[in-house]
Amino acid sequence: MPLFYQHTINDFTKLAVWRIHEPEEFFLEKVNLQNTVGHPHKRLQHLAGRYLLQILEPKFPVDLISIAASKKPLLLDEAFHFSISHCGDFAAAIISKNKLVGIDVELVTPKIEWVKDKFLSERELQLANNFSATGHYQKLLTLFWSTKETVYKWYGKGALSFKRNICIDDLSFENESGCVDARFVKEKSISLKIGFRFFDNLCLAWVIE
Repeated sequence: MPLFYQHTINDFTKLAVWRIHEPEEFFLEKVNLQNTVGHPHKRLQHLAGRYLLQILEPKFPVDLISIAASKKPLLLDEAFHFSISHCGDFAAAIISKNKLVGIDVELVTPKIEWVKDKFLSERELQLANNFSATGHYQKLLTLFWSTKETVYKWYGKGALSFKRNICIDDLSFENESGCVDARFVKEKSISLKIGFRFFDNLCLAWVIE
């Protein structure tokens, strides 16, 4: 079983990452393909994410997942709050019984430097530069993208500017893990702490609020 990583955050919230090696049939024994996904690898990612929900919570009603207008998957009765992400051969999921959550998993690649100006403010770019002496500039940029993607999923209603509505103020990390201090700015300003962890060139970020 390629359960890559699992973490119980508190009594109500837990997350996990799955490394996908299995064929579709493995996942289809437990979960249904709920929408038409044409690309074979995207189907695997879709199935692995929903399979993870039942790894985290065996009673999770996968068949009752609805898709909001913003494309956020949800349960209409909010019996669980959850978020799913996938990238490459990895799928990640987080479940909470009492808080809104968001999760994102990203592979660190050089292309993040090509798009950094599209999602980071001047202040955030300077913050990344301040930490660039660590020799992990691409990892920091990936973390900042993953942070904003995580908050976007936590909000779940779409229509956000990554530059204007999601602001990164600071970060702390040690031994490949840590916390990002961020603000969600829309109707009001909400302070958020985004947990993160790196596994070589894989970045995992999550938020609970």
